[in-house]
Amino acid sequence: MSIAEDVLAGRRYALSRVLTWIENDTAEGQEALRALFPHTGRAHLIGVTGAPGTGKSSLVNRMAYYYRHPPEGEPRRVAVVAVDPSSPFTGGAILGDRIRMRDLAGDSGVFIRSMASRGALGGLARTTAGVVQALDAAGFDLIFIETVGAGQAEVDIARLAHTTLVVEAPGLGDDVQAIKAGILEIADILVVNKADRPGAMATLRALTEMLKLAHPSQETIMHHGQRMTAAAGVRKADAPLWVPPVVKTVALNNEGMDDLAAAIARHRAHLEATGEWQVRDRVRLQTELENMLQEALMQHWRSRVPEGTYRRILEAVFTRRLAPADAVAQLLAADAPRPKNLPT
Repeated sequence: MSIAEDVLAGRRYALSRVLTWIENDTAEGQEALRALFPHTGRAHLIGVTGAPGTGKSSLVNRMAYYYRHPPEGEPRRVAVVAVDPSSPFTGGAILGDRIRMRDLAGDSGVFIRSMASRGALGGLARTTAGVVQALDAAGFDLIFIETVGAGQAEVDIARLAHTTLVVEAPGLGDDVQAIKAGILEIADILVVNKADRPGAMATLRALTEMLKLAHPSQETIMHHGQRMTAAAGVRKADAPLWVPPVVKTVALNNEGMDDLAAAIARHRAHLEATGEWQVRDRVRLQTELENMLQEALMQHWRSRVPEGTYRRILEAVFTRRLAPADAVAQLLAADAPRPKNLPT
């Protein structure tokens, strides 16, 4: 039996090994992903992002526990991918999220994986999408993807998740900071966590008013500010618009989990009813394909261009003898040992 078959059979040790291979971008990991890919596309991917200190990890911990012990219905299998900052000493994940998720220890229906960002921007690691695919194939119903909490440029999660939660907290900035963070662009659900703190109602009112001002007046096929080139024929033309709800929670006291779970369920129902579920799947796969293609083309190009040629053109840019745009043009045409028109 192959290791991919072990993953599909629910063997956690095999899944852990495959995830390590994927994170390290090994040939074994790529082979396992090829075998697992036909079994993906079933899990609900829930992104959780927000500034540091808003309580993202505590919120994910309580939501995972909620889905494992629901007030009604069957327990759901839950996976958590927590992208942590990289250690400046080892390059590995700092594992801060594991400290806050001890309530889930020993539950065979929960799988927590911490990943180091390894310097990647946008809040995710480069191999996060592959890790999520493996967990999807392993049969988890919900996969929470918690970002580093990098701040205003943290938008990659919106292209990976079906539902994006943006977590805010009172006392972390004024209304202008909330707008700068781009929350109205990437949020499907806004969560005001730590809602027992002073200023919570003011934060709630400010977010609600901003949503009213930002509500689109015309229908365009967009996803978090990105035009959907893969959406043709999938999204229903008369589909209603989704207005992100604002939900109050106090994760440490386990308050508001019912309301948040209800909002997530409503958003999934909206995605399925309007065709947006397929749209977001297509955009996610298109984004992953283009990212991998970009990396492969870069590696292919570097293998064809002599290192000396690259260094000479780079030096010409350093000394301001060649503009970057002209350097790119010459590098793309650098099949000959020495590019044409290189300044001497």
